[in-house]
Amino acid sequence: MIILGSTGSIGIAALEIASLFSHKIEALAAGRNIALLNQQILAHRPKLVAIADERDLKQLEARGARVFVGESGICEMLEAAHSALVVNAIVGFAGLKPSLHTQYCKKTLALANKESLVAGGWLLDTKAIVPIDSEHFGLWYLRTNRAIKRLVITASGGAFRDTPIHTIKDQTKSAALRHPNWQMGQKITIDSASMMNKIFEILEAYWLFGCKDIEALIERSSSVHALIEFIDGSTTAHFALPDMRLPIAYAIDPKQASTTSIIPSMDLSQILAITFDPIDTNRYPLYELKDTLLENPKLGVIVNASNEQAISHFLQDKITFGAIYELVKSALEVFAPKLPELESYTAIAALDKEVRQWCDEVVKHRTR
Repeated sequence: MIILGSTGSIGIAALEIASLFSHKIEALAAGRNIALLNQQILAHRPKLVAIADERDLKQLEARGARVFVGESGICEMLEAAHSALVVNAIVGFAGLKPSLHTQYCKKTLALANKESLVAGGWLLDTKAIVPIDSEHFGLWYLRTNRAIKRLVITASGGAFRDTPIHTIKDQTKSAALRHPNWQMGQKITIDSASMMNKIFEILEAYWLFGCKDIEALIERSSSVHALIEFIDGSTTAHFALPDMRLPIAYAIDPKQASTTSIIPSMDLSQILAITFDPIDTNRYPLYELKDTLLENPKLGVIVNASNEQAISHFLQDKITFGAIYELVKSALEVFAPKLPELESYTAIAALDKEVRQWCDEVVKHRTR
């Protein structure tokens, strides 16, 4: 199998499950954490390795593996590999092109990269995607042939779920990175605090399941990942301890996953204590974008690009937390009225670049 983004939390867990199931790793791709990638190469002996930046070649210990560099290098690696399964755990817009190329190469795409669907879901064969997000895995796990009325995914509420609302817009990056339930990468933790993570997951659910009636609710323990409300009036829920190894295991080998103890079972007393709360747009103003994006999902290109740039500037202390929402909203106001057709990766990448440059200019003028 092939793992893209092997040094992130999803990639590390995928390697753990691959070892548990005795699946060989043919290829690995990673960003700038070369020290960890070297350890993974030593442990798994891949034949192919891709890194993001040629400046890191001197640090890389390839141990005989063929080495590829950059975005084009990942695509070349996918073409050179014989494996049929690709786990795409790359963070951000950079994951879209590898997702498209995975399907171009007729390989199975196990997708943890949200931005592939947010910024290009209409270019992908979504029926052939195996979802790794816990929420979409939960929906997949629950889905039956019965007529569906509504899909529901859950949110933890992020770092500011109990913070006084009037103080949120001025919160620091150190506060935003303190997730109440677990440790994740910086971007996804910030997205959790702003609720952009759920906006992205709602768009993903739209592309994966073809349903526009999708809602998110706050469930603080992160033990319920998804619910499906059926037209007959019944509702089913997927309960499991918050552990990404479960969806990863089903993506890698569903037969083995269904007969292997991947994570501990939940204590039934925990289930009785679970509650659900609606998402308050006063606390999470980005959630106001949900219906707009479901009506025109291609706006996801603008939202994703502006959000990534806003987070980058926030992490550099150039803007406040509240300015993330302001920048995303302003970008939509500027670019949505002239949205191009976006029928190719080239067109999407051009718009993505234009939005990012615009965001950088806005932030530059604000900080003068």
